[in-house]
Amino acid sequence: MSGDTLLGAGADPVREVMAEHRELCERAVDPLEIAAGLEEAGLGPDTAARCRHADLFALAEELYARVPRRPPPPGPAEPPPRGAAARAALTAAALAVLPCTGVAALGPRWPVLLSAAVPLVLLPALTAPPPPPCAGPVRPPAAPGPALGPPPEPAPRPGSRLRPAALGHGLGLAALLLLPSAAPGGDRPPAVALVLAAAVSAGSAERAARWYRQVGRGHLGVAGTLAEFRARMRPVLPVALALHLAVLGALSFAALAVLAVVAPRPGPGHGGGLLHLAAERAGPAQWAVQGVLGLLLVLPVLLARCGRTAAAAAGASAGAAAVLGPLALGRSAPEAWLLGGGTVAVALLAYAGAVLGRAGSHR
Repeated sequence: MSGDTLLGAGADPVREVMAEHRELCERAVDPLEIAAGLEEAGLGPDTAARCRHADLFALAEELYARVPRRPPPPGPAEPPPRGAAARAALTAAALAVLPCTGVAALGPRWPVLLSAAVPLVLLPALTAPPPPPCAGPVRPPAAPGPALGPPPEPAPRPGSRLRPAALGHGLGLAALLLLPSAAPGGDRPPAVALVLAAAVSAGSAERAARWYRQVGRGHLGVAGTLAEFRARMRPVLPVALALHLAVLGALSFAALAVLAVVAPRPGPGHGGGLLHLAAERAGPAQWAVQGVLGLLLVLPVLLARCGRTAAAAAGASAGAAAVLGPLALGRSAPEAWLLGGGTVAVALLAYAGAVLGRAGSHR
């Protein structure tokens, strides 16, 4: 229900908002928690104005003051185990690189491709953190009072991580990684080396996404208003993407260096050494393709870890389809990746920048 529909001709519009979102108000630890929930529900400045407030945060402060707190069920939530993020990153890297290595070694035959796709399809579900049976406080209350914590999340159901969105994300991931490793032609060795580096960087994507989520929850705990939270989060997404792309670049260069040693090009040697030999194995177009692939790998993981699993599945699947389409029409691999995949990567980046800066993505 939109904010415009919600507020009718009642004498107290704040009471109507309070009735519609009472559970959110009862469980919130501070006004910012309520403001984030109202924003996620589609309420905006017009709703705040009809309630005679300057913005959603001012409306949230009144709701927080008027609605009594309801304590969550007993039982504090256990903190995540130490090293969970590192284990998830290593698991993601292993689940991605092993099937790609199999395709590179055994060739792009259908039985090999189908077998290799299985761990890639399951990767997003297997590395997703399980929902806690009872979530503890997201952050300390802004001021002393009866607030005791956010609403508990529902207890996880058996197999709840194998949702259609997670499987859709995995299908897109499998297509993105297996497509270049199965590509025939004279440029297959450097293409395979680069895709193996991208597969290893799946661990970097997982780590960057968890770091982004952790920073977002930290800023949610100290920001006083939604505007302050957005300002704090504005540089975090570029930093997370830059860190992932830097890791991918280092892995790619290392893979090309190994390729230059184990499969040198025929002809006289060069005096530039290993660095020169590695650099000449891939041209600017291949490095640009590697950057597009890196974005198509990390952005869906960021969206998934911030609760946007359907968008993550749509982004990964759209990226794969946007590359497969031009290839089926006879375009070269660099053209397909830069035109099709690059367009999806830019659109996905714009969407992530718009939604991941909202407080509701980090509650």
